[in-house]
Amino acid sequence: MKAPILLITGGGRGIGAATAKLAAQQGYRVIINYQKDATSAENLVADIVSSGGLAHCLQADISDTDQVSHMFATIRRQWGPIMALVNNAGVLDQQARFVDTTPERWQRIFQTNVFGTMHCCQEAFQDMAKSRGGNGGAIVNVSSLASVYGSPNEYVDYAASKGAVDSFSKGFALEVASEGIRVNVVRPGLIYTDMHADGGEAGRVDRIGPNLPLQRGGRPEEVAEAIIWLLSDKSSYSTGGFIDVGGGR
Repeated sequence: MKAPILLITGGGRGIGAATAKLAAQQGYRVIINYQKDATSAENLVADIVSSGGLAHCLQADISDTDQVSHMFATIRRQWGPIMALVNNAGVLDQQARFVDTTPERWQRIFQTNVFGTMHCCQEAFQDMAKSRGGNGGAIVNVSSLASVYGSPNEYVDYAASKGAVDSFSKGFALEVASEGIRVNVVRPGLIYTDMHADGGEAGRVDRIGPNLPLQRGGRPEEVAEAIIWLLSDKSSYSTGGFIDVGGGR
């Protein structure tokens, strides 16, 4: 049987990479999207292939609509229509109070986190929708518990973008359910990834983790397990839902 095709945006590191490895073990042909870090993506592909999995990487800036369209066209041409999508690509900026941030910063964050996710969902619809000749599919949008707590004095703009992802995902899930497409959200909390360093505090998880109910930060692999479950037939009756992976926060 032909391996189902899964696209993971921002898949070269962190949660995306952990999801790619687990998905390959489950029999997916994994397409790993990356923007800049070709080395990490290529090394991940090599690791998966050496373990007997199917993986490829494609460069594209998710904030650029033309690049997103070209990426999907390339996947269709080389491997066929996707059956699963994980919108994992996301950006933030340096920790700051919202009043000290700029419209240019907000635009950059929303362009990737919100509009990039929306465009990828729209492209995936063309592949998955029964009315377009598809066989259905599953989409997982990776949000953040920042959407719930607001991230005051750190990333209010990032939190707002993830709140938009949550709202979009709910509405989109209800629109496309009759097309055989399930859409769900995973909201990670404090997870050991490079994103905290991007925000200016590499040790943020170690600082806050002990104060959580589970008294530690999370691992990317723990988030990946939730994502893979939502992609699988084991969650066949779940759509428009949210799974929080945040140590009880």
